[in-house]
Amino acid sequence: MFKQYIGWKFTLVAVAVVIIVTTIWFVNNLSEKIQHEETKNVATWVEANREVLQSPPDATFNLASVIVTTNTTIPLILTDDHGKIIDDRNMDSVKVANDPGYLSRQLAAFKKQHPPFIMAIDAKTNYYIYYGDSLILKQVRYYPYIQLLVVALFIGIVLFALSSTNRATQNLVWVGMAKETAHQLGTPLSSMEAWLEILKDKEESLAIATELGKDVDRLKLISERFSKIGSVPRLEEHNVVAQVANMVAYIRKRAPQKVRFTLQTAEQEVVAMISPALFDWVVENLLKNALDAMEGKGDITVLIENHLTHITIDITDTGKGIPKSLQDKVFNPGFSTKKRGWGLGLSLAKRIIQDYHKGRLTVKWSEVNKGTTFRILLRK
Repeated sequence: MFKQYIGWKFTLVAVAVVIIVTTIWFVNNLSEKIQHEETKNVATWVEANREVLQSPPDATFNLASVIVTTNTTIPLILTDDHGKIIDDRNMDSVKVANDPGYLSRQLAAFKKQHPPFIMAIDAKTNYYIYYGDSLILKQVRYYPYIQLLVVALFIGIVLFALSSTNRATQNLVWVGMAKETAHQLGTPLSSMEAWLEILKDKEESLAIATELGKDVDRLKLISERFSKIGSVPRLEEHNVVAQVANMVAYIRKRAPQKVRFTLQTAEQEVVAMISPALFDWVVENLLKNALDAMEGKGDITVLIENHLTHITIDITDTGKGIPKSLQDKVFNPGFSTKKRGWGLGLSLAKRIIQDYHKGRLTVKWSEVNKGTTFRILLRK
């Protein structure tokens, strides 16, 4: 399912890239054609002006009267041999009237855009016609980019809405599964507690009942954890060092003898706002994952550091490590490197830390065949 999702995203991005590239190519091609036509039109106007200016004296024409009949879109500036502006056409009249430097700045811009057309008035006098891009050409060039931006923004909003809906659906599934699990555990637990009371009445079964009682308490704790998912947990001040130490002791009893556990902390009391049942589940899950990664031997080190604004808990193992290509995926629901894993543990642990405790759960470090460090960050 995860691969299908990645494939769908890749296909969508590929189609989007093709559309964008095609649009940009078409627009650039059309812009070049329009610009070529405008250049030809300016050349025609220059030639017409030359003929008018070389007409007999009784022909009363000037540059403006010629251009007004042929050009109403392309901005033009006419200068003499010394670069002095003589005339202009299709410029912003308001800026021309109110801004003395407007034409000079536009002239400098036109010089960068196109080479001028030279119009010989007589043997000693030349006029230079500089021109810029018309408003239509500018719109043709930039409008598709604006359109693509609007479309991209719209698609982004749609994808965000779909993602939010999908996330809300996933949350409902998580909550439903968790509460149903808690409900299903409740019935046999009640029966087991009744049988325990019967066993305790018999002296020869007292030792068995005691051990069974520990397992029943453990199942009750698991049921309580699942029942808390979906509801807003009540966070209380607790000593994080004590909570982590209890979980390390619990896992140590059930771990192979060749696995060494080390708990490092500069302080014996580090207080944070947590939900003990859910927080313990996260630490237990990370410790069990560390055990699975080491395959029966190695070191597990838990480092607790108290900072000014937050607390960090680093759980490091000397196991097989996680490849860099998979480190961003380990928290995805359904992702697992175990043959029989469901891929829910780390995803649920991340939700508990981020959504309920407003902290962070990340892969701090990992290297293949050397180990992995998961970091829990809790805000104070």
